[in-house]
Amino acid sequence: MSASRFLALAAAALALSACATNREAPVGKADQPRTPTELWRAQVNTQPAEIRLAVRGEGLSAAQSDALAAFAADWRGDGGPIVVRAPVSGPDAAMTARSTEAVRGFLLDQGVSDAEVSVMGYDAKGDRAAPLVLTRQQYSVTVPECGREWTNLAHSWKNEVQPNFGCAITANMAAQLANPADLTRPAASTAADVQRREVVLDKYRQGEITATKRDEQANGAVAKAGN
Repeated sequence: MSASRFLALAAAALALSACATNREAPVGKADQPRTPTELWRAQVNTQPAEIRLAVRGEGLSAAQSDALAAFAADWRGDGGPIVVRAPVSGPDAAMTARSTEAVRGFLLDQGVSDAEVSVMGYDAKGDRAAPLVLTRQQYSVTVPECGREWTNLAHSWKNEVQPNFGCAITANMAAQLANPADLTRPAASTAADVQRREVVLDKYRQGEITATKRDEQANGAVAKAGN
């Protein structure tokens, strides 16, 4: 093989390898947004929500019951674990135990599952008035601000998506969220109606109509008015 031919083949090989290298996606390219709605994402923030209750040996007061009911109502919106921290080396131990159990029982009566209520102690350092401390995580969402800047829509040399596109969709969805925690984990679903499922399957096997019975009062017709 002549030297010139060898150099030509080597140059061609280098060119092909360079083309192959250029076609590879750079590091992090797979994480870049592919559609306008992926350019913007609502940010979910967490912060602890806390209430403090005085230790009482005779049970919960009316004000404490109201505070716990509101705390449990907010929990139903966010979910997540609730931590009850009881003072140690502070108020009377027996009175603290009764008060802690009263708080825990009240939360269970409000619909909080037993698995999501945990009790732990903290050092009260001799403070006889140290309270019970209840904490949970509270979620909020940051809505993106749209329309702050726009690029020239008439010039897109690389045929890329305009940077502000999709922001309004994300902002509207974030503003309508009833529970921002849904962006961090799937919402719990209710159990299936087993009895209804068996009825539908039985009708299906027999070749019957599986739809519910139509309400005659729901029928309607468009009026045809003559000219």
